[in-house]
Amino acid sequence: MPTNSSLPRPPLSPAVADVRVAVRRALTAVRASGLSEGDLVLVALSGGPDSLALAAATAFEAPRLGIRAGAVIVDHALQADSKGVATRAAAAAEKLGLAPVLVRTVRIVGGSGPEAAAREARYGAIADVAASAGARQVLLGHTLDDQAETVLLGLARGSGAASLRGMTPVAGLYLRPLLEVRRETTHAACAAEHLEPWADPHNSEPRFTRVRVRERVLPVLEEELGPGVAEALARTAEQLREDSEALDRMVQEIIEEICQPAEAGIAVDVGALAANPAALRNRIIRLVALSEFGRSLDRGHTLEVARLVTDWRGQGPIDVPGIRVSRQGALLVFTARG
Repeated sequence: MPTNSSLPRPPLSPAVADVRVAVRRALTAVRASGLSEGDLVLVALSGGPDSLALAAATAFEAPRLGIRAGAVIVDHALQADSKGVATRAAAAAEKLGLAPVLVRTVRIVGGSGPEAAAREARYGAIADVAASAGARQVLLGHTLDDQAETVLLGLARGSGAASLRGMTPVAGLYLRPLLEVRRETTHAACAAEHLEPWADPHNSEPRFTRVRVRERVLPVLEEELGPGVAEALARTAEQLREDSEALDRMVQEIIEEICQPAEAGIAVDVGALAANPAALRNRIIRLVALSEFGRSLDRGHTLEVARLVTDWRGQGPIDVPGIRVSRQGALLVFTARG
């Protein structure tokens, strides 16, 4: 009689393999860039198929790289039995071998819409838990489909490159290993590993814009334009992200040479702004507003400021959110506005 150890292993599901490879690549990259042996990473686990497949793959891959892996679960307390959902997600994480498994309940404060408010509360709780646990990275389960939806929403809103570049694979604390993995793959991986994901009812609620994009808009595009629309949108995000990061680096180098302190603010050399292409000039203006005053200027406000450089006819100061900008000789002066 053959022993258990001599029995052939069942073939590994392609979906499970795809998710594991994606996680291995992401963890290997951060391991090479400063993550040390024995450091802790957390999977942000909702219990849905994307995060559950991510949790299973992380539980398998992290120990092989000398990394400890746990989970953080946020209970938004927005739905009936939300506590039960969090409890079941925690149990699934523990069964997978993740440790520690940390659950945090949050209170949603309205004001920016239910989606934005829940997202803000969730990220705040995740960051707090990661800090208290000493976690170096938090893995998020965003997939290629999520990336495509983000790009499409950015196109529809005219949000510019900042939105069209989509979600980044690494953003400070956060790591997104599955941005090249389709949602159908995470579902298949859960099925192959006999994991029982939670179906979030909000993911089929048409009052949410992202759900309408997922359920209605993308299927129509696939039907009318042919398959591969989601992949094309994700590729667009990747290409724009590369371009945007290059421009951002150029702006950082330029801005150190053309800015100087001003009374109650900062001044920028007009000649240098005028000499730069519009893409760099507008980025410089937005970066000054954000870094010095904590204000994000939309395109309309940015162009208003830029006209003090490119269409100067002696006009007086202009006011944009929280900032007054004036042309003073060869300088563009930004000051805080009460």
